[in-house]
Amino acid sequence: MRVIVIGAGVAGLALARGLLQEGHEVEVYEEAPDLRTAGGSVTLWPGSTAILRELKADYAGVGRRLETLESWAPGGRRLLTLDLTVPERRYGHPVVHVARRELVELLSDGVPVTYGARAEHVVPERAEARLADGRTVRGDVLVGADGRRSVVRAALHGDDRAKLSGWVTWQGFTTMPTALTEDHRAVMVAGGQGLCGLIPAGRGRLLWWFDVRAAPGGPFWADDPKVVDRLRERFGGWADPVPGVLESVGDVDFFPHHKQPIPDRWGRGPTTLAGDSAHTMPPTMAQGANQALEDAWLLSRSLADLRAYERARAKVARRPARLAGTELTDRQGPIVRLLSDRFATWVYTAQLRRYSTYLLTAP
Repeated sequence: MRVIVIGAGVAGLALARGLLQEGHEVEVYEEAPDLRTAGGSVTLWPGSTAILRELKADYAGVGRRLETLESWAPGGRRLLTLDLTVPERRYGHPVVHVARRELVELLSDGVPVTYGARAEHVVPERAEARLADGRTVRGDVLVGADGRRSVVRAALHGDDRAKLSGWVTWQGFTTMPTALTEDHRAVMVAGGQGLCGLIPAGRGRLLWWFDVRAAPGGPFWADDPKVVDRLRERFGGWADPVPGVLESVGDVDFFPHHKQPIPDRWGRGPTTLAGDSAHTMPPTMAQGANQALEDAWLLSRSLADLRAYERARAKVARRPARLAGTELTDRQGPIVRLLSDRFATWVYTAQLRRYSTYLLTAP
């Protein structure tokens, strides 16, 4: 089949790789002038690292394998530790934290992409898209993998149904040496002021992020000129290495948290969706890139029945999306005190399977 993919993010690139391996003809059109490498880093759970191996995207030389995920109180007391080697042993694939730039570079290798090609108008019933330069492209199947502001989704369903959750993320990398930078631990520190996350990303980098409540136009929103000072004031009294990380902050990225209902039917006729265009969710469960890879893996094998692909993926993607939409992770302090490490690890390992179409269907 000839497949037109609109969007060259994680979902679009992974899908194109999978389709090419299945012997299909693929054309990818991306609005940006070149590969979109902006953003921080992502945690890839066992289903996703398994999918990367099937896609022949060798992640061995990038990122950082994670062995534990720890929850701390603001004063530094460890409250809970998830043993991530347990799902690694159970499912046969590791948990890896990798810079988004490195992930999209891996996925883009060998994939034909036309950059600077913005889709302006889509006709779902004909798998047809008109580009900004006047060209019209058609395929046997058209896939919208063009993100939360998807032109393809707008043609299918009209207005964007995503809503702000009331939380935002400020994030960036630091190369300041810390006890975590070369370790295999991820740490989340939660308190009444919000949440701080710290995860090694390989090559001497530590991803930091702060989740805080914020509303458009107010403090901590995108155009707040004093946001770094506000973060230092709010979180500067927390345990090491948080104060040092705050002092090292340079460039910062802003991400408002959106949530949207995920219907069973995403497309119409020979047109469907993948990635954030189908299921935008807050980043609190670290599932956005993972669900995009899951879409790509299943869709590359399901072109003959797009509605079946949509139903199967909606059923699974809805689970982490609903939990992420509660922002429970950002308010985890009182909850984690009630759990043992062993029980929490068992629950989380089981959850990872429920969140992965790949793991649910693997032998």
